[in-house]
Amino acid sequence: MGSDMDLRAYTRQYTQKDNRLAALSYFGTFAVYFSALYLAVSYSHSWLLLGAAGVVFAFSAVRLYVLQHDTGHHSLFETRRQNEWAGHALSPFTFAPFEVMKQNHNLHHANVGNLEHREAGEIHTMTVREWANADGWERLQYRLYRNPLVLVPIGAAFTYFIRYRWPKNTLEFGVLPVVLHNLAIILWLLLLYAWAGTTGLAIWFGFSFLGGMLGVFLVYLQHNFEDTYWDRRPDLNPQEAALQGSSCLDFGWFFDFAVANITLHDIHHFNARIPSYRLRQCHYNMPPEFAPRRIKFGEALRALGLKLWDEDQRRLVPFPS
Repeated sequence: MGSDMDLRAYTRQYTQKDNRLAALSYFGTFAVYFSALYLAVSYSHSWLLLGAAGVVFAFSAVRLYVLQHDTGHHSLFETRRQNEWAGHALSPFTFAPFEVMKQNHNLHHANVGNLEHREAGEIHTMTVREWANADGWERLQYRLYRNPLVLVPIGAAFTYFIRYRWPKNTLEFGVLPVVLHNLAIILWLLLLYAWAGTTGLAIWFGFSFLGGMLGVFLVYLQHNFEDTYWDRRPDLNPQEAALQGSSCLDFGWFFDFAVANITLHDIHHFNARIPSYRLRQCHYNMPPEFAPRRIKFGEALRALGLKLWDEDQRRLVPFPS
């Protein structure tokens, strides 16, 4: 890959925000979200139609979450105020209180790849040395935590439906917005119940849970793959941590579109000012010397078996035999 300075200049070409594209992405996703929910409820008697509409709803829920993530970086709409208002409006549908999640995510960006500040990441990773020094109870806890059958479904249910009701650092970044956010969720669910009863709530919950599992799977893959990057200061290189420590998933154009290009996470970490609607163009127009390694779906699934960071080999490895 070319120098960081050259890549910075290249990516800067794609940081221009366009309210027309932003509005199309934002309101278009909302339209799909509500339409899919309406169809799922209306055709709940047909498993085929319910399933098809529900999957579309789940992907649109993930897309709304990604768009809220963009508003937190002030990279979706043209002005700071527009992004802030848009982010707050998304909160009842993403389950994520905007202000606290924005601040927590900024901490994640500031500490990506830093072994001394792993608390800022979404998925906890132990080192091989820490595993060797851990007692049996600590190992059992970590084994369960990193098991995909626990991490993805239980992690999604806990994170989105329970943990985000009071996220970490709420006392530091704002209690009132979190309380108002939770009240807005209650109001939204009451409106849904008034329209569609328990059937509507069950469909909303079931496919929101599916979207949550997809979200956890993507969050895991963003920084957990074999040749990712971790280090300690003063050797930590922030640019290398952003590019090498973040993944580029190659699941096809349609998947990228469905999740608002969050799959191109390396370029996002390198320059978070690039709007999601320009990320794919930025990535695939890169000169060959900048092109990152892309992770296909098979390799992504195998990455679920990687559990520990080996500081000597500088790669993520499975549990020792």
